[in-house]
Amino acid sequence: MAFNLEMYPISYLARYDSITKTWREQWIKSDDISYEELQKMKESDQQKVFAKRNQLGIPAVSYTSQYGYGCFEGMKAYPRKDGKISIFRPDQNAKRFANSMKGLYCPPFPEEMYLKASVEFIRKNAALGYVPIYDNSWEKDNFATASAVYMRPYMNSEAAIGVGIAKEPYVVICATSVSSYFKGGNTKAITTDRIRATPHGTGFIKCASNYVISALAKKEAEDAGYMEVVYLDATEQKYIQEGSSCNIFFLLENGTLVTPELADTILPGITRASVIHLARQQGVTVEERLVSIDEVMSSAKECFVTGTAAGITPIESLTHKGTEKVFNKRKPGELGEKLQKILKGTQYGTMEDSNNWNLIIN
Repeated sequence: MAFNLEMYPISYLARYDSITKTWREQWIKSDDISYEELQKMKESDQQKVFAKRNQLGIPAVSYTSQYGYGCFEGMKAYPRKDGKISIFRPDQNAKRFANSMKGLYCPPFPEEMYLKASVEFIRKNAALGYVPIYDNSWEKDNFATASAVYMRPYMNSEAAIGVGIAKEPYVVICATSVSSYFKGGNTKAITTDRIRATPHGTGFIKCASNYVISALAKKEAEDAGYMEVVYLDATEQKYIQEGSSCNIFFLLENGTLVTPELADTILPGITRASVIHLARQQGVTVEERLVSIDEVMSSAKECFVTGTAAGITPIESLTHKGTEKVFNKRKPGELGEKLQKILKGTQYGTMEDSNNWNLIIN
């Protein structure tokens, strides 16, 4: 299923008032069609429903639509084995979203409002049946193909033309159901000469414009027969940065798990931070530091990428300048699978949440 445009019927909209310096909130309810009713409709009628749900009443011409000036979050709500619903670490998304808006020099969305709106968003849509039902069969592949709610909070500027900074931004929360992010087939990756982010730029912000380069590089990689693309640093083209839209980890021959250290060119992934914490709880030595492509090609025995959409996805090989480095005989590595089982088990409620990461919605 991956991402789709089958948006949920209820969306959240907030607008900053620069005079009162407050946020005005409203709920946009496009229809009362339950998920069960929707599935019984003809496809042509479904498309009309989805088209209406995509009309949120924000400006067509803005700093966001014209210049890519905006930021967003990606987070998931999970149907749990006990029948409840949970959002995974939304406090961290709230913090990162506020930091992204600060980085764009516009009024940040308050973290407490973000959390409250996220919870109510799930409640309202769940009441109409728009949350996947837990399926025991998901456990067979450690939830690699399990369904979840993908929530997309994002910032959009007010109506504007000409390069500028938002003074009265909008914040929207919408959602759709998702399953496996990557397409089936190989899990090969290749380095690219394209630059994702430069020092002193917006690489540390989950900024909309950052993803244009990602889309181009990913398309080039797919056309060449690869699943994923890996960026190197802008200055020396020597050090690993990220995947197309995910952080990246390597398990070295000496048993150390390494991942590129956070800087202004690396996005501080919430799944990344969770994986580091879980690995250390399992007694694994984890290092956040510069990781050169040469070190990876000579000393890495396992590789996986992490992200809200990607979860923990194994990479079977990495090709650099025509040379392919194969990891673990092209099979998912033991460490990545172990961490995936813990992470997904925590999210879907089959394992104890010892870190108190899940916000349970009753």
